[in-house]
Amino acid sequence: MISPSLLRSPRSFVLAALALVAPLTASAATRTVNSLDALQAALHTAAPGDTLRLANGTYTTSGPISVNRPGTAAAPITIAAESVGGVTLAGKAGFKFVSPATHITVSGFVFAHASGSTSIAAGATHIRLTRCVFACIGDGPYLTVTGDDAQIDRCEFRDKRTLGNMISVTGVGAQVARRVWIHHNYFHDFTNAGGNGAETIRFGLSGLSLSTGAGLVEHNLFVRCLGENELISNKSCGNTYRYNTFLESPGTQLTLRHGNDCLVYGNIFRGTDGLRIFGDRHQIFSNYFEKNSIGINLGNGGAEVADGASLTSHDRPDHCVIAFNTLIDNATHYKMTPRPPPALGATHTTFAYNLILGGGRVADIGGPNPDAVWRGNLLWQTGPLGHLPPDGATTAADPLLVPDASGIFHLAAGSPALAAAGGGFPAVNVDLDGQPRPLKRAIGADELSASPVRARLLTPADVGPASADTVK
Repeated sequence: MISPSLLRSPRSFVLAALALVAPLTASAATRTVNSLDALQAALHTAAPGDTLRLANGTYTTSGPISVNRPGTAAAPITIAAESVGGVTLAGKAGFKFVSPATHITVSGFVFAHASGSTSIAAGATHIRLTRCVFACIGDGPYLTVTGDDAQIDRCEFRDKRTLGNMISVTGVGAQVARRVWIHHNYFHDFTNAGGNGAETIRFGLSGLSLSTGAGLVEHNLFVRCLGENELISNKSCGNTYRYNTFLESPGTQLTLRHGNDCLVYGNIFRGTDGLRIFGDRHQIFSNYFEKNSIGINLGNGGAEVADGASLTSHDRPDHCVIAFNTLIDNATHYKMTPRPPPALGATHTTFAYNLILGGGRVADIGGPNPDAVWRGNLLWQTGPLGHLPPDGATTAADPLLVPDASGIFHLAAGSPALAAAGGGFPAVNVDLDGQPRPLKRAIGADELSASPVRARLLTPADVGPASADTVK
């Protein structure tokens, strides 16, 4: 069965449909091997539709397992553990996918080898890693993705204590890897690594940041991810972060560090440092921020990349939209942190139709904020307005929020937030639950609906190797 949540992504639907209905080639074979040498030999001759199974056990690698054979969309080559979690790769290396490898699926392995050695190289495309566990040793990334159209799903990334990302998405020249799809994974227990370069996901690099990745990061669970302050660091353009859950990670944020034109919607943040924004034309909507030190941190620009500043700069946020979010009991709901000169602040930011309840100061803007638009926000029992102008908010109406079983607050019937927002905002087309949003929208992240599908905190049972199939 294909999950309705994945049907919202046209790419997800196509991949699922192909996998469910496409026949294998007549020459497809299934082979079981019981050594790394035998696996490597089988990989040298693998054909579209073949399945290679490695017998359960622990294997110690002395070098990478090289994969360079082409499958097809209708008949991928599958490399699988005999049972999910039954094969552990220890030693010096994991898999290395190189051109012309394409349409390869790797399933069910535990990667406990040296970090920095499982990689999808440029020119290797449509590589899928599914139902694997990454618990690698030493400095370096658990997984490096440079090739286009990679898919990482239902994997567990755990117990990292060293520098290096859990997933590092890179690129070639000035172009980041394109259309990388990271979904239904469980990231947890990344302790403070004591330096920069310890994100759970780093999507791009400074030198790649003006290229468009069109990546999709969705339905992932992040718990106790404290490697550094940037829990996720976006460093490319045109990526989407949606329906992820971020928990118990104080002092860390999903950071739009470099790049422009990203979408961030339908995410739940609890016990974190929220979302931090640099770059231009980002759309931030239908997110839920509760009990964070900061809900939304609008970056204070240190330079302007569009005028020729270095790509490593903290690029001034311009023309970003922060609308239709729900913020509850955050120490500061909306903040711009002061910066030593030159402090360029942000320009043309829209902060509209957000629902803000309890917590501390509503808006603490510590830098220039020219041409800001403040419109239609609904506040209830908050701390001081701070820099939010009184005509940008209504403060005298209880929004009638009620918690679900996991403690996420939703609108109740009769809420003054219902159908109370003005028009515009064409990007705001779904709510926190993934339901379509009408033209006459509710204020905040949530629309009232009779649908039984409601946003809730993701749990380990929803993601990682043991989760239910939604894409075969």
